[in-house]
Amino acid sequence: MKKALVLFLLLQTALFCQAHEGGGFAVSDLLAGMGRGDKAALLMVHFGTTYDDTRTLTIEAINRKAREAFPQLTLREAYTSRIVIRRLRTRGVEKQTPLEALLSLRGEGYTHVIVQSTHIIEGVEMESLRKDVEAVAPFFKEIRVGTPLLYSVEDTEKVADILAVRHGGAATGRNHVVLVGHGTYTPATAIYSQLDYMLKTAGHERFHVATIEGYPSYETVLARLKAARAKEVTLVPFMFVAGDHARNDIAGEWKEALEKERFGVRVCTEGLGEIAEVQDIFIGHIRFLLTHRMVDIQEKKARYAAESDK
Repeated sequence: MKKALVLFLLLQTALFCQAHEGGGFAVSDLLAGMGRGDKAALLMVHFGTTYDDTRTLTIEAINRKAREAFPQLTLREAYTSRIVIRRLRTRGVEKQTPLEALLSLRGEGYTHVIVQSTHIIEGVEMESLRKDVEAVAPFFKEIRVGTPLLYSVEDTEKVADILAVRHGGAATGRNHVVLVGHGTYTPATAIYSQLDYMLKTAGHERFHVATIEGYPSYETVLARLKAARAKEVTLVPFMFVAGDHARNDIAGEWKEALEKERFGVRVCTEGLGEIAEVQDIFIGHIRFLLTHRMVDIQEKKARYAAESDK
């Protein structure tokens, strides 16, 4: 009896794995569970951009990599920014919203869908995406939503290492690097502080993280640069695409403001989506999602209650 209980607990531990996405996932093979006539698709969701050059280097690049990595899935894409969709439409370029794309897939007979966004944090864009998926979930046999770039501790550590290597040459002596993210008004903005902390804990004291619309702010990083007696600053977009914010806010307002403070300023125009190692993190999230499903809190509580009764 005791051996049986131990075996049961071990199986439960394996089933409800603490995965690199941060835990709360159960082992479940999506493709193995499909039946005759079922069809599977991968919906890549992006904020979007109106800049053709950065779209080619980021969005189209990761779409292509995903298509090559998962030939068993039909790949489609969607944009979450209604403004970008509207502007592109005036140029004859049609992009669907996630809800539109999911309904189109259902109309074509797809029964199983993996939804993977290229958003950076679990912020308002991800919240909106999950609500869209929830609205159409009854029409499919199964839909799974992948996690954003920074979801687990391991994700953030990987990104910190990638950027430290990529921009380490610009962070020597009195030269500092500032990673500028979009930011959000929700508590999810704390992930930027986590990244900043991890960089400094790893010995990269000349790296700083700031946001345009959240915390840490421009004022936060300015105070740090002054305290460190920095002389030169490299501004790096911490965004999937180097679009409007990178070209107007970072290369425009932030650069000008720092120059007024007598810093020498260089601007990197590379979006995170151009970095192969960052693309691979998203591909890893998709691969994980094919064999794991997210477990909601009610299912967890039910399992805990069942275990406590034994």
